[in-house]
Amino acid sequence: AGLHQPVHSGSLRTREDDVVQCALPLAFSYGLHHAIMTIRVGATLVIERSFVFPIKVIERMASERVTMFPGVPTMYAQLCDLEGIDRFDLSALRIVTNAGAGITKPHINRLRAKLPHATLYSMYGLTECKRVTYLPPEQLDVRPMSVGRGMPNQEHWLVDEEGRRLPNGSTGELVVRGAHVMLGYWENPAETARALTPGPLPGEHVLHTGDIFRTDEEGWLYYVARRDDIIKCGGEKVSPREVENAIDSLPGVRESAVVGVPDPRLGSAVKAFVVPAKGATLTERDVIRHCHKHLESFKAPRQVVFLEELPKTDSGKVLKKSLA
Repeated sequence: AGLHQPVHSGSLRTREDDVVQCALPLAFSYGLHHAIMTIRVGATLVIERSFVFPIKVIERMASERVTMFPGVPTMYAQLCDLEGIDRFDLSALRIVTNAGAGITKPHINRLRAKLPHATLYSMYGLTECKRVTYLPPEQLDVRPMSVGRGMPNQEHWLVDEEGRRLPNGSTGELVVRGAHVMLGYWENPAETARALTPGPLPGEHVLHTGDIFRTDEEGWLYYVARRDDIIKCGGEKVSPREVENAIDSLPGVRESAVVGVPDPRLGSAVKAFVVPAKGATLTERDVIRHCHKHLESFKAPRQVVFLEELPKTDSGKVLKKSLA
């Protein structure tokens, strides 16, 4: 807990008079961490059963004068699509946080417009070591797609496919070192050996996250994709998130998910699943044409499927394997 105090008790300035509303499963480390943090400072915790009925969550947010709300991108996509949210007094809400998956720039803009009183913290973490990095809010307008430069009391770096450290300005797998790194997976030595490798100190291990990031020249981190989610299309590597960012910027899109599907000529082809906003009428051609305007041609989806909802886990993550 002490390791993460700077982001939650310091940068978030969690206070005893805060009211934290948690609609995340407490079996999800992100939700559990906020519950522990709230109890630790003696604040009030409002626990929701789920986010199935977003308007009910918003009603309680207003009636309980909630000051902090942790969420994930799929929650915020639903929230931004809600009609009549303006009739609720959400002026007490001072902080919203995002983790679990990267939030796209269009959704950042929509969320800030919906919740003008709240400060957004974009964060990245994983169960194997809790929080890894967060973006100071004053940087959100400067570098909205970054998740920050790491946490105090940890070391992190990027490595290439051969495990060699990469300098700033590179793209590679994120490796994390610190006291917050797990000891291993329960009764699964094979997976533990894949995720943990020996660190600089005797008996120490560092965590290979399996997540691909890029850094700019100043060391700011930008999430690219899960290593297994990178689409290899005709010899080119495509980041699903980059395509999702483009699709989400198209008016009438509530949320999207992009996966690679087998293709006899390209190896893998880009396929998009799109959830239209309420009342929007979009065609496959609209989406593909929009992507060609904003992306290199090989990154544009070959197929677009429209869904009423994306399949998700209990913690709100999109089930991309199910889509593929």
